[in-house]
Parts: sequence; C-alpha cells; structure tokens
Amino acid sequence: MSGIHHVTAIAGNALRNFDFYTRALGLRFVKKTVNFDDPGTYHFYYGNETGQPGSILTFFPWENAAAGRGGVGQAQQTSFRVPARSLGYWTHRFIEKGIAHQALEKRFGEAVLPFTDPDGMSLALVGVQGAENEPGWSNGDVPAEHAIRGFHGVTLLLDDATKTGAILTDVFGFKESAREGSVVRYTAGAELGHIVDIYEAKGFLPGRQGRGSVHHIAFRAADDAEEAAMARKLVMGHGMHPTEQKDRNYFRSIYFREPGGVLFEIATDIPGFAVDEPVESLGKELKLPSFLEPHRKDIENVLPALEGVTR
Repeated sequence: MSGIHHVTAIAGNALRNFDFYTRALGLRFVKKTVNFDDPGTYHFYYGNETGQPGSILTFFPWENAAAGRGGVGQAQQTSFRVPARSLGYWTHRFIEKGIAHQALEKRFGEAVLPFTDPDGMSLALVGVQGAENEPGWSNGDVPAEHAIRGFHGVTLLLDDATKTGAILTDVFGFKESAREGSVVRYTAGAELGHIVDIYEAKGFLPGRQGRGSVHHIAFRAADDAEEAAMARKLVMGHGMHPTEQKDRNYFRSIYFREPGGVLFEIATDIPGFAVDEPVESLGKELKLPSFLEPHRKDIENVLPALEGVTR
C-alpha cells in the first residue's frame, strides 16, 4: 500500500516536545529510543494506538539546535486527519491551551486548521468526512471521537514539481489528482498519509534545516523486495543514488535526496513497533538496538529524564 510511512523532524527541548505531542495533541507515545547515529539524543515516535505506518511523527530533540527557516527545498507543512466535525473541538482546545494557530481555511475542498508546535514546526489538522469511522486512540484527555487518526499528508515547497512528481508517481505509486493555484496534489492508495502537495515556488529563498523543520519524509515499502525494486527504479529511471539499506529495528530504510532537495527515505512496513514490546505497553521503556545495549547505562546517564511528564 503506497503512502507516507513516517515524517521525522527536529525539536529543541525533549520534555516540551514530549508534553506537546502526548498531552496537547493526544498522540500515543509509540516508541522511546535514541538516534542510532547519535545515541546521546532521544528519538521519539508518536502515532496512533499501534504505530501504524502513515501515523508516525518522529523527532530528534536537540536542545541546542538553531531555529530552522522555511523555504524552498523543504517540507513546508505536515498535516493530520481528524473527523470533519471535530475541527470545532480542536479550535477551542487550541485557544484554551494557548497553541498558536490560524483561522480555518479551505484547500482542495477540505477545511484546514493550521497551527504550530512550540518549536515553530508548521502543522495542520484537516477535517475529513468519514474519518470518524476510523479507529481513534484516546490519551484520557482528548476523546477518541475527536482524536487525530494519522497523517493526511505533507506539503513540499519546491522550485519545480516535475522531477519530484515523477518519482512520486513512478516509484512510490502516487497519482497526480488535482491542481489548485501553484499547488500540485499527488494522491496514493493508503488511508493514512496518502497526500503529497507540491507548492511550486520558483525563486523563493532556500530553507535552512533546524529546530522546527522536517528532517526527512519516509515512504512505505511493504517489505525488503519492494524496497529493492523501488531502489532500482530510482537508479535506472531517475538517476538517484540511494544509500545501502540500514536496519532501524522497526523498519529497514534507504535514503536519497530527491531532485528538489528534500531528504526522502523508503521504509519497510515490517517488522513494526511491536517487535520489542507489546502493543499494550508501547513507549513505556527506553528501547535500544542490540549494538547499543552494552552502553545502556552510559546512554541513560546523558539523556534527560522524562519523569513528571505523564502521557
């Protein structure tokens, strides 16, 4: 099933990030681990009850990271899907909690509520008809009926949509489905994370990655064989040079920088987040890959404690 697997972004303070996504937005804390390439840093995963592909927003919380700057060559906005009738609830919740947000607007016939997280990351809730029939997870604060279901999609700000769009359609199984002004919409078959909008902004200032910006976007591959086939298409048909496969414990990944400058990943749906802890207790304990397990004590000593912040 084609679509977005996860989105990874850069945060500042770990506790603030944890509090906002688990309490203010009511997402489930699916996995507490570390950046495998920088084990002195947490890697947080938030999503729906089971950590389903298409629901996972992950963060590298780097306390001293400089603020990012939006611009060409970056993901401009990440959007979540909620039931259309829940947008009133969320507007009141944002006001009550002092969450920075904008007025409701219409995009491609859908109601959209843009907002930002404490690090300035651009987010949005999209009211989707029928989303109330999709499973919703409650944190005990946000009622399940109003809960975020998963991703709606991402918006990329690029100089030109053509070459990126060709990769979305030829390699990832998306189809161009609509145009609205300077925005080209691509749609995939998955229920969650099935939209990529490309906002063509030729001549705009290039973005700068940092706190509040997206680090990379991962697209789904069912398994290793499908991922390998995608890699071959990238090389043979689009002149891309993906990395060798990397084992991320919960999925296996390859990476490449797409023609517009955004870092793309292809991640397998398997084995999933329940590979090292049961679904009922996801996110409760620090999980480390086997090669870091011998260093657990040292790693735990440098990571900020999360005690005192409840989910």
